[in-house]
Amino acid sequence: RSSVASPQVLEDQYSPSRWSRRLDRDTIIDAHLEVTAAGTERARASAQTLLHVPYGNGDGEKLDIYFPTNPSETFPVLVYIHGGYWQCLSKDDSGFAAPPLVSQGVAVVAVGYDIAPKGRCCPAEAVAACVAQRPPTLPFVLCLGHMDAMVLQVRRSLVFLVEQYPRIRGIYLCGHSAGAHLAAMALSTDWTEFQVVPDIKGTVLVSGVYDLEPILHTYVNDALHMSREVAQRNSPMRHVTLAVPAACEVLVAVAQHDSPEFRRQSQEYSQALRAAGCSVSLLDLAGVDHFDIIEKLSEDSYILTQVGRRAVPRR
Repeated sequence: RSSVASPQVLEDQYSPSRWSRRLDRDTIIDAHLEVTAAGTERARASAQTLLHVPYGNGDGEKLDIYFPTNPSETFPVLVYIHGGYWQCLSKDDSGFAAPPLVSQGVAVVAVGYDIAPKGRCCPAEAVAACVAQRPPTLPFVLCLGHMDAMVLQVRRSLVFLVEQYPRIRGIYLCGHSAGAHLAAMALSTDWTEFQVVPDIKGTVLVSGVYDLEPILHTYVNDALHMSREVAQRNSPMRHVTLAVPAACEVLVAVAQHDSPEFRRQSQEYSQALRAAGCSVSLLDLAGVDHFDIIEKLSEDSYILTQVGRRAVPRR
């Protein structure tokens, strides 16, 4: 549990742009968007793709699929879940990591989901529309852009892939920041209600948030409008006993220049997984910050790219 008490200190700790040594906070996010957009454009130009594949009826419920250059009869797939504090970025800038993997026989899928502030909610007039999208097993109203909805959408995207692409041989999750949170929540899923169990063989969680309670009173929650109950329900740290299939390897990666709170969250979540009997490794990457720790996945020589390729068997 975070020992940080001051609201202003929490604001600073959960503002990744304040901690980079490369660029000032006013330019680093724009630079990050430029790098990921350019990398995705290159990936789309060089790979065989299926873009904007719907896995549901929501505006954001779409996938981009980057197929292996020389696919075998069956092939593994890496599912990438973007960050952006659950309120910005999209799958359309999330294909930058595909080239080093598709060249090695691995498919890459970038998952879209409905980000906040669509979930500012739920006023009475919005409830009727939200109820129509609520699975019968959920006891609460589900609104697009609500944290519960984003978690459910990522789970449903994996079910869709299993059902629609029988040639997939093993799913490997990769999420960055908020996307690492969503990937970790996918690990803690009770799949019985979906009637499909995705074969998740490995997960790479990069600079993630695994306990949502510290951000409740920060600017991050201004758009999310999470209650304490919602934060607890959607905190992977509270669900480690449900997490991780026995055969799944988990890599928790964190940047040297992430904030102390981000680093604490990665360390404590990896420790909790290990205590629960999961196969987990913590990778503390020197010389990178919250942004280039994931941007560099487009580079063949980057250590996290190499670790990821070793973790995903091609044949």
